Amino acid sequence: MKRLYRLMMLAAGTRGRQFLTALRASVVGSVAQAAAYGVLIGLIHELAQPDVDSAAAWTWFAAFVALYAAEAVCRMSELRFQYHEWAQVMSDLRLELGEKLRTMPLRDLEKRAAGDLSAVVGGNVAYASMGASHIAFLFLQAAIVPVVLVIVILAVDWRVGLVLLVTLPAALPFVRGIQRRSGEGQRAGAAADAVASSRIVEYVQALPVLRATGQAGASSRRLNEALQHQTDVMSTTQKSLTLPSIVATTAMQIGIVMAVAVGASLVIDADLSAALLVALVVAAVKLAEPLANTASMIAVFELSEASLERIAEIMDSEPLPAADIDTRLDRFDISFDNVTFRYHPSDPEPVLDALSVTLPARSLTALVGPSGSGKSTISKLVTRYADPEAGTVRIGDADLRGVAPREIYRHVAVVFQDVYLFNDTIRANIAMARPGATDEEVETAARAANVHEFVTRLPHGYDTRAGEIGGALSGGERQRVSIARAILKDAPIVILDEPTAALDSASEVAVQEAIGALVAHKTVLVIAHRLSTVVGADQILVIDQGRVAERGTHTELLENGGRYAGMWAAQTSARRWRVTATAGA
Repeated sequence: MKRLYRLMMLAAGTRGRQFLTALRASVVGSVAQAAAYGVLIGLIHELAQPDVDSAAAWTWFAAFVALYAAEAVCRMSELRFQYHEWAQVMSDLRLELGEKLRTMPLRDLEKRAAGDLSAVVGGNVAYASMGASHIAFLFLQAAIVPVVLVIVILAVDWRVGLVLLVTLPAALPFVRGIQRRSGEGQRAGAAADAVASSRIVEYVQALPVLRATGQAGASSRRLNEALQHQTDVMSTTQKSLTLPSIVATTAMQIGIVMAVAVGASLVIDADLSAALLVALVVAAVKLAEPLANTASMIAVFELSEASLERIAEIMDSEPLPAADIDTRLDRFDISFDNVTFRYHPSDPEPVLDALSVTLPARSLTALVGPSGSGKSTISKLVTRYADPEAGTVRIGDADLRGVAPREIYRHVAVVFQDVYLFNDTIRANIAMARPGATDEEVETAARAANVHEFVTRLPHGYDTRAGEIGGALSGGERQRVSIARAILKDAPIVILDEPTAALDSASEVAVQEAIGALVAHKTVLVIAHRLSTVVGADQILVIDQGRVAERGTHTELLENGGRYAGMWAAQTSARRWRVTATAGA
């Protein structure tokens, strides 16, 4: 009951006061329900007398009606919470999760698959909130009604009551077994559900690849493995609950049978009236009914608690600390001072190792180097993806650990290589950079990014939907829409994560022109694999194993004859590469 109460209050959240009111009503209603059966026994006993005292009978009947009326009023309070407040409990919980996801460090957020988060915000919230509605009230009835009825039966005939008091507790160890096994199964099931949800999202998003490799449908190994594991976990849990559920139910039934046997012997000995025995048996059956339903309620309760634990994993995530959330950025040079960073504390080697670089305001700095050298990590730390384990990242003279993330994002625009567009209109996808922007402002940004030309050819112009993840547009078109979004934001710092790497020549020219409009008079950090795109950079940093191996302009680095010069020579040579075909015999 302590676990149940803790679960209920956590799930009720801001609706805790209303929930406690409904709980009190449920307690009173359960006592009234059980007492009504006691009064019914008195009424039956009176009616079975040779000379019925009508005044006493009507008194018993009036008490019976009053108790049931009191129960009805209390149940109305329960229903009011269930059907009015419960939906708000779920809504509040989802909003709290949304706020936590908004403030969660991106490093923590990236650890969770999209399907996993969808399962938590969707199904787990619904299951957890059940602990603050139907299940809570059913548990109270299951605990209170039997206790009151045992007291009533003991008062009417201590011998029948004693039989029930001795036999029914025999089911409790098996109920505890159901609780333990159900808890383990529900936690394993919640984890399996999360994996399955992630694999389903992965399957839908990767269908073109799966079709091309012949792994769609029944051939999708990863999805089938997740679904089979989900089925195995559910089956194992159900099988483990079968025996203790049967034994617990059987123990309760044996208790009622023994009570009937003792009562029947008392009737035969004329020590108990037949009518009173019938009333006691009805009360005993009503006593066992909520106990028999406890097994199924425990399974739902454990599901609620398992769901709440998954929600708590997210809610317990600490946001990045901000010493002074009122700090305002007014200078836009960027500096890394002896920055060391690991993605995981257990990693043997840091991704960045005592890195020190400076990006002057209104300059273009290019990061080049092999994959895994730390280039993307540098760009992430500028947006406070996470805090370094040593050293300092500054924008102007402000240490980012003392700046609220929203203030950083207000001054930074990012154009990624893999563009994400929402399944909304092109106008809405651009305007999300600055809510409230007028149509004219959106169109101006679109023209600067070379978007307007292809948009006017679309069936509905700017009101054409981009499709899921922007699938209705080509790669170059998606990239230009994302640049238009950044232009509309007009942030003083721009980060470009190889925005032209996957484009054809024609699209690259259009995107390069759009980038030119975006970066004018900004502090620009560009990650480049194609060196020809950064020959005009103010400084080029060659990153290798988390350190700056070389720095300088394109001309200076070529003259030095170091790593950059070797990379340039390799890419220049690769341009002359051709595919040749050999005809077979």
